[in-house]
Amino acid sequence: MTALSGMTGFGRADGAADGWTWSVEVRSVNGRNLEVRYRGPNGFDDLDRLAKAAGQARFARGQVTLGLQARRTAGAEVAVTINAPLLARYLTLANELAEDGATPPSADGLLALRGVIETPEEENDPEARALLQAAMARSIEQALDALKASRQGEGAQLKPVLEDFIARIEALVAQAEGEAQAQVEAIRERFTRRITELAPESPGLEDRIFLEAAALATKADVREELDRLTAHVASARQLLGQPPAGRKLDFLMQEFMREANTLCSKSATTALTGVGLELKAVIEQLREQVQNVE
Repeated sequence: MTALSGMTGFGRADGAADGWTWSVEVRSVNGRNLEVRYRGPNGFDDLDRLAKAAGQARFARGQVTLGLQARRTAGAEVAVTINAPLLARYLTLANELAEDGATPPSADGLLALRGVIETPEEENDPEARALLQAAMARSIEQALDALKASRQGEGAQLKPVLEDFIARIEALVAQAEGEAQAQVEAIRERFTRRITELAPESPGLEDRIFLEAAALATKADVREELDRLTAHVASARQLLGQPPAGRKLDFLMQEFMREANTLCSKSATTALTGVGLELKAVIEQLREQVQNVE
């Protein structure tokens, strides 16, 4: 069975190969949809696509940010060359901007621009670069797996909390059913007393009071709302066992609140109103927790 997952977590993986070392860190926070963002070094452009595809294969919701930092190990430096024509063009553009008030260019800033410093050895060995990139991709997947485990750990903590709120809602629905029965009796007693007090002095009033009582009893009938709330409780429990269910649970919270609002509007006794208000409060607490579910 797939484990319930949250949307907050962290994962890390390190690697080394062919004179390079790197580290991958990935974090995620809540989000209505899935968004995977990647930051990595120049020269490994295919890793952007690979990282996003790997994230989409593992997660359904959340904002996932993945960063790859890579550097050459000591003693593994290679000869580099400077692309002088490209550097000259950058310098010309930078000086033109400086004349308009921009900050003058610095040497280290110009050298850091993409394409200025070249490593011919790597460019001439695409097979070595492909193997290096594949090793980095494996580290990305390891970090994403660690993130997935972290999010499942959050889900394991969330599940009993959600189950407790659902159980409280179920108990309140049962309490509301009892108060609904008492509500019918209260309406009957109220109109019986009115008939006793007024009917002898007003011929025909008894029939009108009876019709009024019947109309009020029909309006105050909350059996449909209670039946739907009971069905929603069953659906919520089922969804907890069928992740990812965050979107469905979020929609179900709206349905819960709709029925609770109708229950309060139909209430004819302070006792049932009190249960309805408490039910709304618990549903709102559950809804807040559901926002953390993938």
